[in-house]
Amino acid sequence: MTFRPLHDRVVVKRLESEEKTKGGIIIPDSAKEKPQEGEIIAVGPGGRDESGKLIPLDVKAGDKILFGKWSGTEVKIDGQDLLIMKESDILGVVG
Repeated sequence: MTFRPLHDRVVVKRLESEEKTKGGIIIPDSAKEKPQEGEIIAVGPGGRDESGKLIPLDVKAGDKILFGKWSGTEVKIDGQDLLIMKESDILGVVG
């Protein structure tokens, strides 16, 4: 991928949700919600404080994260459906 996010933004690839429930019921595509879990593909250099000092991000490429249902902007880069969001939209790192 040849995309580099700016400032405190990250590029996230959604992780696929389970096709079956724990009870064994298969969920059709039309009933699935978009997953709120993803993997960070790329990160920006970080934000800046009032004095202009660079504040690095707490996440890095490869981290698995949880994010809000309406977080980020959906984009298509190199044929992949990805999300671009600010670090503040990330709820936490999984694992």
